[in-house]
Amino acid sequence: MKKITGLMLGCATAGVFTQIAHAESQVTLYGILDEGLMYQSSAGGKTGGKKFFLDSTSGISGSRWGMTGSEDLGGGLNAIFTLEGGINLNNGTAAQGGTMFGRQVFVGVNDQKRGSLTFGRQYDMMFYFGQPLTSAGVQGGSALFLHPGDLDNTGNTIRVNNAIRYMSPNYSGLTFGGEYSVGGVAGNVTANSGYSLGFAYAHGPVLVGAAFEYFKNPTSATAGSGFFTNNANGASALSQTLNRGYASATAYQTAIVGGRYAIGPVTLSTSYSNTQYANLGSSFHTRTARFDNVDFAVKYMYAPTLALSVAYDYLKGHEVTAADGSTLGNQHYNQVSVMADYLLSKRTDVYLGGTWQRASGTSSTGEAAVADIANLGDSANNHVFLLRAALRHRF
Repeated sequence: MKKITGLMLGCATAGVFTQIAHAESQVTLYGILDEGLMYQSSAGGKTGGKKFFLDSTSGISGSRWGMTGSEDLGGGLNAIFTLEGGINLNNGTAAQGGTMFGRQVFVGVNDQKRGSLTFGRQYDMMFYFGQPLTSAGVQGGSALFLHPGDLDNTGNTIRVNNAIRYMSPNYSGLTFGGEYSVGGVAGNVTANSGYSLGFAYAHGPVLVGAAFEYFKNPTSATAGSGFFTNNANGASALSQTLNRGYASATAYQTAIVGGRYAIGPVTLSTSYSNTQYANLGSSFHTRTARFDNVDFAVKYMYAPTLALSVAYDYLKGHEVTAADGSTLGNQHYNQVSVMADYLLSKRTDVYLGGTWQRASGTSSTGEAAVADIANLGDSANNHVFLLRAALRHRF
């Protein structure tokens, strides 16, 4: 990262940057470029097949650039801000469905003793308190290690628009936070709104935590609003057969609990999450579709420059009954992931990882379940292998 101390950066509408000296302000420009060559044995749904491609958004760190800063207001209080956008290196476009600052953008205040209060497009508590306890959190967040479909959002596939967030300081190892998303719908103050809560406790080699999230009317017809449809292009997170059949749900909730333990160079983690699509409507006799996910991960620092990771994940979708009496959604996913990450320097590393996944049962659409690694889309059949070789540089 490169720090510019004593400067406040502003951008005029004409696109001209100005610099104003200010002794108690600090702005940091930063970024990560994570480009990988990927092979997917099955992709593109029913008519698809093998896929070989370049990718800069599904690695350990999705490629990004950002700017963060603070101003000392006195008495331990600071004004803070962050603007961070995802980058698709292969065509130069913004990630997160073309959203310019799609990863996060917020402004607020931080008090050393009382915590921070921020406003804008932000990560939820599933990210802050859930992801660190999952296999993806242990090895860095690559799609190779995410839960199938990222249904519980521990892989931060979805950011929260119109969010008011509070994060506590560290109280002898205890941290907690809460977030509320303002729906902004005229005549219905709760529509498209939601909230999330979370906490973590760290003591020596042990870390435990939990998080919960709820959203009402998570799908919106207006691009860039709602929960599932919050990116600029309006694409829905209910796009895979794993959960597409539950697009009629007027409520969504997910919860996670887990723990992590470090033993010398070895880190062990496990987590359990439950995700529900509720109020499915007249097309279903069963009102709620439920998913349970459990994972286990081990990371071994073989050397200061070499990390080895392995993880197992199991996802179960519970059967629901449609209005015509048919049953669907009885899905089972088994997934195994491995990765080796080697540091070339403090800011540059190379890594190689692979994931194998197998699905069985009946999908949310009533058809045979197909493999769905992370948020990469439906495979052409019920099993898939994904391989990624990548170079990552931080600045």
